[in-house]
Amino acid sequence: MRDRMSIEQELLRKAKDRSATFGVIGLGYVGLPLAVEIAGAGYRVLGFDVNPDVVGTVNSGASHIQDVSSERLASLVKDGRIAATGEMARLDEVDVISICVPTPLSKTKDPDVSYVLAVAESVTNTVRKGQVVVLESTTYPGTTRELLLPRLEVRGLRVGEDVFLAFSPERVDPGNKAWMTRNTPKVLGGVTKACRRVIAALYQPVFDQLVPVSSPEAAELVKLLENTFRSVNIGLANEMTIVCDKLGVDVWEVIEAAATKPFGFMKFTPGPGLGGHCIPIDPHYLAWKMRGLNYKTRFIEVAGEVNSEMPAFWVRKVAEELNADSKSVRGATVLVLGIAYKKDVDDLRESPALDVIRLLKHQGAVITYHDPHVPCFTDEGVVYESLDLTPEVLSTADCVVITTDHSKVNWAVVRDHARRVVDTRHVLEESLS
Repeated sequence: MRDRMSIEQELLRKAKDRSATFGVIGLGYVGLPLAVEIAGAGYRVLGFDVNPDVVGTVNSGASHIQDVSSERLASLVKDGRIAATGEMARLDEVDVISICVPTPLSKTKDPDVSYVLAVAESVTNTVRKGQVVVLESTTYPGTTRELLLPRLEVRGLRVGEDVFLAFSPERVDPGNKAWMTRNTPKVLGGVTKACRRVIAALYQPVFDQLVPVSSPEAAELVKLLENTFRSVNIGLANEMTIVCDKLGVDVWEVIEAAATKPFGFMKFTPGPGLGGHCIPIDPHYLAWKMRGLNYKTRFIEVAGEVNSEMPAFWVRKVAEELNADSKSVRGATVLVLGIAYKKDVDDLRESPALDVIRLLKHQGAVITYHDPHVPCFTDEGVVYESLDLTPEVLSTADCVVITTDHSKVNWAVVRDHARRVVDTRHVLEESLS
């Protein structure tokens, strides 16, 4: 009993005087902002990444993440609050391990937890008494208890007494200037009550609000519910787009009018499909888990089908616009405006704009694009470079497809000079108001 209390109390003391050292594994769009906020709260942070370029960039004080300024990172590096390494053996130097690695889907839409497993093996090799492990990567319910817990206990350590384990889902919204890492409420679920107490104490100086839940499974489901909710409601908005198109009604007029209801309605808007790491992927984690329990998550399946069909719907609208000029898709020049998956970011992950481009290209269209945040990209072996958005570029395109509504684009110029426009974001009408 004295040993258990001494380990827990020592960690609580380190939280109070900020003497705990954090290790953040994965310095991407989740890990680096988290590391910066932890260091800003007064802790020392050692970041881990398998990419030596990322390690070198961070140690030089330069940020490769849009939501983290180089000025702030450089100040923390200079003060010795943040350092980066690729040596996983150094995990034994830290008190708290926050795991922020990718959790993509396989080609069969099954969870790919290989990155989590690789980290788990590294943690197993170095774990010691008095360490805290927090999984932040979005994953299916049961991951923390099924994959991490046994690997800690195999060393003879008792979780909740010798080491402490929890799940605390990342809730990053890239490019959001209002809600960022610090002021977004932080959900956390410990394997035991002691785990929850310790991790809450360590994270309390870092976040404005903590939301403790009863278990890691509950915390894992929180993140999946959030993004499944968005996927289903975006799917409904997208289906209404198809319904309104068939009925000859303006879907945007319908949505705006419905949004005037002060209760019982939450506004979601349609678009070219789903993008980013979370919404197109996270619901499939839950669906996969439920299939193993002989239950079909019908809302998730239907929303996924509708959302995945939207690029093809908009490509058909392009064909209709070209037909109005007696042109076919084959041989037509189509200018795509916006490659990033959402406005004002440079993130191409799961971007529906890429699906639109592939569908048009496979039908013989000549593709050009403009994106102020993405100067170039490679897709299917083809290198694309962003064109300057001049009146000439707009007027020479047979059709312009707006797939991302970036604030930096001069939409008035688009409206005045484009011959044909397919506006998946309703941005031209919005820019008039």
